[in-house]
Amino acid sequence: MTTIKQNTLALNGDEAVALAVKQSDVDVVAAYPITPQTIIVEKFSEYIADGEVETEFVCTESEHSALSACLTASATGARTFTASASAGLALMHEILYVTSGCRAPIVMAIANRALSAPINIHCDHSDSMAERDSGWIQIYVENSQEAYDSIIQAFRIAEHPDVLLPVMVCLDAFFLSHTLENVKTLPNEAVQEFIGDRQIPLVLGHEGEKVPFKLDPKNPITIGPLALYDYYFEHKRQQEEAMREALRIIRQVHNEFAETSGRKYGNGLIETYHLEDAEIATVCVGSTAGTIKTVVDQLREQGVKAGILRLRTLRPLPFSDIKKALEGVKALAVMDRSNSFGGHGGPVFHEIRHVLYGTHSTPFVVNYIFGLGGRDMPQNAILGIYRDLQAILKTERVVEDVRFAGVRE
Repeated sequence: MTTIKQNTLALNGDEAVALAVKQSDVDVVAAYPITPQTIIVEKFSEYIADGEVETEFVCTESEHSALSACLTASATGARTFTASASAGLALMHEILYVTSGCRAPIVMAIANRALSAPINIHCDHSDSMAERDSGWIQIYVENSQEAYDSIIQAFRIAEHPDVLLPVMVCLDAFFLSHTLENVKTLPNEAVQEFIGDRQIPLVLGHEGEKVPFKLDPKNPITIGPLALYDYYFEHKRQQEEAMREALRIIRQVHNEFAETSGRKYGNGLIETYHLEDAEIATVCVGSTAGTIKTVVDQLREQGVKAGILRLRTLRPLPFSDIKKALEGVKALAVMDRSNSFGGHGGPVFHEIRHVLYGTHSTPFVVNYIFGLGGRDMPQNAILGIYRDLQAILKTERVVEDVRFAGVRE
């Protein structure tokens, strides 16, 4: 598929992200350190100190300030990046909405970490899941290679004139952020050619003429103004339209990157594994998918028609792709590494049941909350979930539709 020569480097997920940002010709990085994201901005600051990039690095006093600085830089036309996790992302909450509402195409890496209390520095998805309705595109990766590839794609997606929305690339804390893997890396020139320069669209200015959509004293415009009930609704509708357009652009950018790199992740929105004839299946996001695939291989060797659907993109939700991928499944387990307290199940469970509601052959659907605070999900525990699905298939009955896997009751 590709003739571009690539180097294989031993990198952890954070280092893979930092390298991808370095190669993406970013103008401004504003950040505040928080475990387990800190390596990303530390490594990038080394690139700056060593003269390997010409990026302006702003070390702010908080994550709220970091994203505010990125927003301001992006509004002037700069390509911007930041990274965070857990409480840092929560502190950004207000500015997440401001950023997407101002249509600032910022890219941010999230090293998914549990939210306290009690204090925990390990992996679950409670931080990014809490922000899934903030207007950011959300991409969840399975391994460090995908983290590297997705950061590069994210700049193209965010800056596309039909999108102009910020993008989160989410990688599991410690399972990916601090674990060494072989990562194939593209030459700098190939990455920069793939991403290109940021293209600033034209908008109608105050004097009725077309001007670039950025803060520029020569062509003054207003970004993020006061908009009461007479205009606010229209702004929000435009964000929804941009999210719908993003489904097409994510696919397009993913496929173009596959031509450059030789690597694909499903269709860019979802990845299916042995789903073509599967009777029982799981749905998940993140690094756990790799372990589940191994279990699926074992079950297939035993003649069990098992499969998995991995959601790569949670926002925008690839509604039609999910529905089509699961149309033949008879019993389905949705796995959540976070919980919606009092909401009867986790957020991914809610999304999937929403997709499947009203379909002609709705499968039995159960939810497994697992791995909170970084608790491991070994193969035998995943195998137990598939055995549960086999039992549901046999009895045609779901006794308990929300379950907690691997917890001391």
